Amino acid sequence: MNRIKKYGTIMLFASLLSSAFAQVGQRDMNEPVEKYRPIYHFTPKQGWMNDPNGMVYLNGNYHLFFQHNPEKSVWGPMHWGHAISRDLIHWDEQKIALYPDSLGTIFSGSAVIDKNNTAGFGKGAMVAIFTHHNHQEEDRKTGLHQNQSLAYSLDQGATWTKYKGNPVLPNPGIWDFRDPKVMWFEKSKSWIMTLATKDCITFYSSKDLKEWKKESEFGKEVGAHGGVWECPDLIPMKYNGETKWVLLVSINPGGPNGGSVTQYFVGDFDGHQFQPADTSVKWLDWGPDNYAGVTWSNLGERHLMIGWMSNWQYANVVPTTRWRSSSTIPRELTLQKVDQKYYVSSTAAPEVAKAFQSVKKYQANQSKELTVQEQLPQAFRLEINKLKVQNFKLILSNAVGNELVVGYDKGQDAYYIDRSKSGEIAFNADFPKRSIAGRLSNSETLSLSLYIDVSSVELFADNGLTAMTSLFFPEEPMTRIRIVGDNNLIFRDVNIATFRDK
Repeated sequence: MNRIKKYGTIMLFASLLSSAFAQVGQRDMNEPVEKYRPIYHFTPKQGWMNDPNGMVYLNGNYHLFFQHNPEKSVWGPMHWGHAISRDLIHWDEQKIALYPDSLGTIFSGSAVIDKNNTAGFGKGAMVAIFTHHNHQEEDRKTGLHQNQSLAYSLDQGATWTKYKGNPVLPNPGIWDFRDPKVMWFEKSKSWIMTLATKDCITFYSSKDLKEWKKESEFGKEVGAHGGVWECPDLIPMKYNGETKWVLLVSINPGGPNGGSVTQYFVGDFDGHQFQPADTSVKWLDWGPDNYAGVTWSNLGERHLMIGWMSNWQYANVVPTTRWRSSSTIPRELTLQKVDQKYYVSSTAAPEVAKAFQSVKKYQANQSKELTVQEQLPQAFRLEINKLKVQNFKLILSNAVGNELVVGYDKGQDAYYIDRSKSGEIAFNADFPKRSIAGRLSNSETLSLSLYIDVSSVELFADNGLTAMTSLFFPEEPMTRIRIVGDNNLIFRDVNIATFRDK
C-alpha cells in the first residue's frame, strides 16, 4: 500500500477517527514523500501504467495485470505489470509478467483459466491472450502491426511461457486490431473473443484458443464514433432472472466531457452475433478519468470491473514523477431498468465499502448549508442519503483556497464535478473543465457516495446509475467540506467514513 502523511492537528473527532488516522499514518514511512500518490487505489511503485489487463480470479487471489512502462513515468514500450490482492484493497505488486519480444511490445488483452485443457498447456492453466504490437516500419506501413498472441502460466501467474506458435490470430489488414477479451461460451463449448477493430467490434470463436474463426461484426452503424474503439468486454448479466449481454467499449476520443470514455450496449448474444436492445449511446462513467475498464474472469455470475484512472488528453503530463496513473476502485456491475431501457449500474465493490468505518453522521437538517467542522483525512467516503431534489454543491477545500466542487444542477437534471480551482491545473488546457453527467433516476431524492483518495474522487449517484471519476491535484491536502443548497437541505443523513488500513 501507498503512504499517507497526516497534516495539521486532528480535532473534535471521536477517538475512533484518531485511531484510524494513526494506523494510516504509520504506513510506508520510509518511502519518499509522493504528494499525490493515493492510499487505497493501486499504483505501480514506479513507472507508467495505463489499461488494466488479464484480470482473473484464482484460489482466493484477484490478479491484476496492467499496461506498464517500468523505466519511465510516460507511455513507452509496453509490458504486462502484475499485482495480486485478496481483498481488492491491498495490492502486492509482482515481478513483470510479460516482456516485449521479437514480435513486438505487449499491448492489452485478457486472461482465462483453461479448466478443461482445451489449449493443451495443462489443466487449469492460466492463459493470457494479448496483442503483440510491432513497431517495425514495414509492418506499420501495411497495417499488419497488431496481432493476437498467447502466453500461459502453470504456477498461478508467477511465471509465464509464450506460445511458440504466436501469433494465433494474424492481422487481416486492419490498422487498429487489438485488445482481445476472451470468455468461455458454454452453449457452443467454445471460446469467444471480443476484439476491437478500428471503430467497431469483431467476434471470433475457437475450440482451443489457438485457431480462431470470425463470427460477426458489430457497431459500424450504432454507438459513439468520435474515436477509435478499444478494450471491449462482453458480459452475461441477469435482470430479474433473465440473461442479457452487456458489451463494454472504450472510445478515445469522443467522451461526453472530452477525451477517453467507456460506452456500453445491452442486448443479446447467441455465440455468433450481438443484437442490442436499443441503439442509444450510454456511458458507463461520465467523468473524465475512467477508461479501458474490463471485468475479472472466473468469478461466476459476479461482475467486478476496474479501470484506468486517467485520460489520454493529459495522462503523460499529470504532476506526478516517480509513477504515473492509478486504477479506479474495483466496482460491482449490475443491471437496472429505467423507462423500459436497460442500464448498467456501477458501485464500489462490497470489499472496498467495508474498508471504511463511519465516524460522523449528520441527521436531517433544516438550513441551506452544512459545514463539516472536523478536519478530514486524505482518504474517506462521504454519503448523502435521500436529499430532496434541488441545486446543491459539495465543496472540498483546503487552507490555500483550492476547491473541488461536486454538485447537482436541477435545471440540467445533471450531476457535475468542477475542478477548475482544484490546485495544479496548468499542465493541460483540457484538465480544468467542469464535467457533467445526466441523471437517469426518477426518484424525488438524490443519493450519492463519494470515495476520495488524496488526488481523486469517484462519485456513485442514485445506486450507481450515474458514475463519475475525476482526478485533482491540490497544492495542499483537501481537509474541509461544505454542502450548500439553494433551499434548506432536507436529507435523511450525511455519513462520513474513514479508510481503515488493516
